[in-house]
Amino acid sequence: MGVLDGKVAIVTGGGQGVGRGIALALAAEGASVVIAGRTLDKCVDAADEIAGRGGSAMPVACDVKVAADVESCVAATIERFGRIDIMVNNAQEVPRGRILDVSDDAYRAGWESGPLATLRFMRACHPHLAGRNGVIINLGSRSGIKPNAAGAGVYAAIKEDTRTLTRAAAVEWAADGIRVYALLPLSNSPALEQLETDEPAVYERVLSEIPMRRFGDPEADIGRVAVFLCSDDAGYLTGISITADGGAGHIG
Repeated sequence: MGVLDGKVAIVTGGGQGVGRGIALALAAEGASVVIAGRTLDKCVDAADEIAGRGGSAMPVACDVKVAADVESCVAATIERFGRIDIMVNNAQEVPRGRILDVSDDAYRAGWESGPLATLRFMRACHPHLAGRNGVIINLGSRSGIKPNAAGAGVYAAIKEDTRTLTRAAAVEWAADGIRVYALLPLSNSPALEQLETDEPAVYERVLSEIPMRRFGDPEADIGRVAVFLCSDDAGYLTGISITADGGAGHIG
């Protein structure tokens, strides 16, 4: 018996990195998982891994920047599983670079794939989450609460927008029986691997700032935190930001 038996979750960006880790962890506890992402092959691969472990998953091609794709993803989930209990907004394009260097297009893509997509998915899922102890987890970033000079300031601002939406939804929708959280991970991911390749000095500095001296595992570390937040054990928590970063954030 898993703590999420019978639950249905949507995880955006679930084909790789943190999203995949969260999807695997939720499925391991009995949830059926819809894995949504732009690259369908990655979503299919993650769904196959879940199925190979005895779980239930459905891959869905979804560009979170496209409003129609958001609606289609939610509709496909209801058609297949008949319910939605968990919404994980993880997908995010990352506009890297200093403020003077980031283009309008890069900023727009970051905002559309992050805060705007999060808002759209939250709205689309609200009728299905309300009244059934629904849970929303929005992915934030330690960059937003611990600014640095590594060219992550614009990305941090976008992620803080998502965190503000999280707090607002937690307040507005508590009466509807919906819990809303921001999860701020520091984990192995394709973006982190790219940083190690492009800027090894920055990568090493970030690693050195983690008291535990390691990056988190997407499934074993970040995914398990997501499982807790979705479980009844977190039933009296909402609106909070959880840092799963080995102690790097130093906030409560």
